[in-house]
Amino acid sequence: MAEVKLWNDKREREMYENFAELFAIIKATEKLEKAYIRDLINPSEYESECQKLIVHFKTLSATLKDTVPNIERFADTYKMDCPAAIYRLVTSGLPATVEHRATVAATTSNSASIVAECVQNFITSMDSLKLNMVAVDQVYPLLSDLSASLNKLSILPPDFEGKTKMKEWLSRLSKMGAADELTEQQSRQLHFDLESSYNSFMAALPKAGN
Repeated sequence: MAEVKLWNDKREREMYENFAELFAIIKATEKLEKAYIRDLINPSEYESECQKLIVHFKTLSATLKDTVPNIERFADTYKMDCPAAIYRLVTSGLPATVEHRATVAATTSNSASIVAECVQNFITSMDSLKLNMVAVDQVYPLLSDLSASLNKLSILPPDFEGKTKMKEWLSRLSKMGAADELTEQQSRQLHFDLESSYNSFMAALPKAGN
């Protein structure tokens, strides 16, 4: 039986050996991802092994960038059917454990910045009323900013007191002229509603952290 040569020179031989290694890395990553999803490997072992495969993959794909410019096409050509590996190696570039920690950190950081924004908008609105800034074109933008920041905070329920009260006040103000001013009674009521909503907002935060 005649031997079939896949290469004609050393360069071609090296290319095919690299193809075989790339194939092996993708297959190994697919198996590792499935093992992690099925809880067959502990997270620290998964993270360590996955990180090694990602590093090997990055090094090899950089070497093969001219012959394999598209990894997805390589996987299709060799009928690999490894979607989890392609995502982990090509799209994410991070072990699932690291990716998850990064997402949680970003979400927490994002929530913290919105909470700070809400507090600032509450205080600015209350201080403005104390300074007798009661014209519609002075009050409306402040309440609009407060309402927008409260709506951005996903930890608050849709019927949260501050959201409903600000919506009511914005509706009332939109029917008035820009130069119109709140009466003393309206100003006191708005300040009361802001203070009440602020207290409810602060009370809701520990529950959100639980």
